[in-house]
Amino acid sequence: MSINPQLRILALALVCFGLAVTAPHAQARQWLPKVDARAVRLAPIRPTDLPSDAELQKSGAIIGEIKIRANPIFDTSRPEEDAELFRLANKLHIRTKQDTIATQLLFAPGDRYDPRLLEETARLLRDTRYLQEAYVTPVAFRDGRVDVEVVTYDVWTLNPGVSFGRKGGRNTSGFEIEELNLLGTGSRLSATRRSDIDRTSTTFIYDDRQLAGTWWAFGVRYSDNSDGRTEGLNLDHDFFALDARWAAGLQWLDDDRVDPRYDLGVQNGEYRHRSRFTNIYGGWSSGLENGSVLRWRAGYTYDDRRFERVLGSPYRTVVPPNRKLAYPWVSAEWLQDDFRVLRNRDQIERTEDFRYGWRVTGLLGRASRGLGADRDAWIFTAGASRGVDLDALGSLLFDSTLQGRYERGDFANTVLTVAGRYYLRQSERRLLYASLNADIGHALDADRQMTLGGDTGLRGYPLRYQGGQGRWLFTLEQRAFTNWYPFRLVNVGAAAFVDVGRSFGKNPFGTPSRGILTDVGVGLRLGNNRSALGNVLHIDLAMPLQRERSIKALQFVIETKRSF
Repeated sequence: MSINPQLRILALALVCFGLAVTAPHAQARQWLPKVDARAVRLAPIRPTDLPSDAELQKSGAIIGEIKIRANPIFDTSRPEEDAELFRLANKLHIRTKQDTIATQLLFAPGDRYDPRLLEETARLLRDTRYLQEAYVTPVAFRDGRVDVEVVTYDVWTLNPGVSFGRKGGRNTSGFEIEELNLLGTGSRLSATRRSDIDRTSTTFIYDDRQLAGTWWAFGVRYSDNSDGRTEGLNLDHDFFALDARWAAGLQWLDDDRVDPRYDLGVQNGEYRHRSRFTNIYGGWSSGLENGSVLRWRAGYTYDDRRFERVLGSPYRTVVPPNRKLAYPWVSAEWLQDDFRVLRNRDQIERTEDFRYGWRVTGLLGRASRGLGADRDAWIFTAGASRGVDLDALGSLLFDSTLQGRYERGDFANTVLTVAGRYYLRQSERRLLYASLNADIGHALDADRQMTLGGDTGLRGYPLRYQGGQGRWLFTLEQRAFTNWYPFRLVNVGAAAFVDVGRSFGKNPFGTPSRGILTDVGVGLRLGNNRSALGNVLHIDLAMPLQRERSIKALQFVIETKRSF
């Protein structure tokens, strides 16, 4: 007797989750994730005779020599990577310049030795797309001076080729020539031609996160689209480090496009959307004090949005009313210096940095007709995030945001977003992951469509399938991190998952909610540790459990994401 392929997938998913839930918790304590020496990049070893960080600080030690080792993509001194193809890749790739790395160091020779600055520098370097790993380690101590070694490993940053993706039953494709580490300077230069469900775009981008060796970031963007164009400019000197004392920036965007409207995964409306946006700000801080930072910003924002019918459109769409907001604002940010360095959570065999300390933010602005707005309104944003270790194996991270306007005696376009992620370490190479995300809207602007579908994490359903004033999505995922490292190019993982979600509130198109939707599936994960072009490739098969005839029995999803 043959078994339906859909039932096979469902059975496999249930077996994986059963093994996850029944994993012996006490025994798992000895299975905390270990470093796979075959996959990890080699870090400098701190000498055993080096005094502890506390002793070095107490003695008043200062920074001595700083040695930077910018390594190529492949370490051909290791027999497993001593191959002709890998040597050719190293030869063709322009290695990150030492000056590029040096400008990101938070310490210099002669500074007082502070291990916190070494840890934060490593986080900043790992946050770049053109480095796979970064280590900052004290390696010698003599005559009151601490010598420090900075070790980085490059990734392949040139992308001359074709891209393809699929989710929610729709394909995306493109051709691009992109360099994410131009001449070893860390700058990005790209020209792409991409087609997706909304439009076909030809886009040119230049980004330099350290303009002229400073902490100023500069970026320009131009996109010629099938339905309009986009022009943008960014000049920003943000609070680049915990102890940074000032910030300033300018953002400008001019965007002309056609926004489609969707219901049950099918387009049923569209209108032209012209947006002009300018933001300028300055910020100040007293720096890191007693393990936390308080930052202030003040600025001015101009946000003008105009809507009109699309000439020749087959849809009879209600066009949203125009909206113009012009307002000064002030914001505050308080955060704690509390981070964790982990492995095999959202990446495969790669160092991951997680913020665990509190981060609390708030912004308040006042739009008025006297400043050029079309209404008087208060604009507000508030947020909070935190990470907690529940025990030796389980961790919970949550994030919440409230943003909107208060005008004419009521709240408008107000959305409360809450999100939580739970990680349970079951063994050295197994992890149970759960997430819950919810958006609750009130009096949303007509151009703000809140949808749920294949493009927002409900993998077994078409994209933009349900709409409303709110939505929630719960995901349970059993993750497996294998030690398979084929061709020394990708780390292989796998997942079995369940997604459950629904939208709620009034749908602007009047279609009633389909209720709670569920899918189950399995997937392959390829950790792309040698390239900057995407961290994890997802290849999933998802089966919707509440299905109409218009929905396929199996959804094939392929996409590149920053996490597992």
